[in-house]
Amino acid sequence: MKLYKTTIGNVVASEGNCYILSQSDWDIVINQDNLYDFLAAAIATTEIAGNSDWLLQQQLLTPIGNQEVWAAGVTYLRSKTARVEESLASGGATFYDKVYDAPRPELFFKANANKVVGINQCVRIRKDSSWNVPEPELTLIITSSGKIVGYTIGNDMSSRNIEGENPLYLPQAKMYDGSAAIGPCVLVTNKPISPLTEIYMNIKRAGNVIFEGSTTIDRMKRTHEELVKYLFLEYSYPNGCYLMTGTCVVPENDFTLHSNDIITIKISGIGELINSVD
Repeated sequence: MKLYKTTIGNVVASEGNCYILSQSDWDIVINQDNLYDFLAAAIATTEIAGNSDWLLQQQLLTPIGNQEVWAAGVTYLRSKTARVEESLASGGATFYDKVYDAPRPELFFKANANKVVGINQCVRIRKDSSWNVPEPELTLIITSSGKIVGYTIGNDMSSRNIEGENPLYLPQAKMYDGSAAIGPCVLVTNKPISPLTEIYMNIKRAGNVIFEGSTTIDRMKRTHEELVKYLFLEYSYPNGCYLMTGTCVVPENDFTLHSNDIITIKISGIGELINSVD
């Protein structure tokens, strides 16, 4: 089933029908360790509000409340290669080799909710950056106890020349207004997502596709549980948190985003996240 945040409340879509939850607080809903069972029980006693066509008429909000968004880096080989390439001139390339092979993963704070946008909203590129790319990532929904209860689509916008100039500039390359997008919904399952789940992205400029690529999440070097274990070491998340799990779909080094580009990210089983570039 899928969970949407809308202007009329939290909506569950299941088997072609849609239900408006009586619990309107997103933080309470998303922080249920038994989220799948919680939603199943809720819709069993709730009248059907509409079908899939009805859902298309609703205004979707960014599916986040007071959760922090974190991100994992260098979890795919292609990501490691890209980071090495961007950091050669600064002498920081070996750091990414070490992270890829190290027991401890790279984890970094990405955004508070006020820096995150949803479907059909604008992501941003920094005015002081000349090399900017989107990074399509499966994003985990994790409760305050550290349990993965759902999945969504994430776009970890990155200023590659700033990060490449010096690895210590990572916060500036990754964290700024409009630097993250998630949505359009949360996929809630009673079992882990399939390792064959596909992540696909295309970028259009003036109506023409100028980049496209795809991968499957089984190409990740680290498991979701491993990432969550390190994320919760010495950290607490009272309302739960979101974790972008890294990317393997990286445009070539001569590519950079322009204003008005359209980014479409699709993850099988979840849907598609579309954003324009401001």
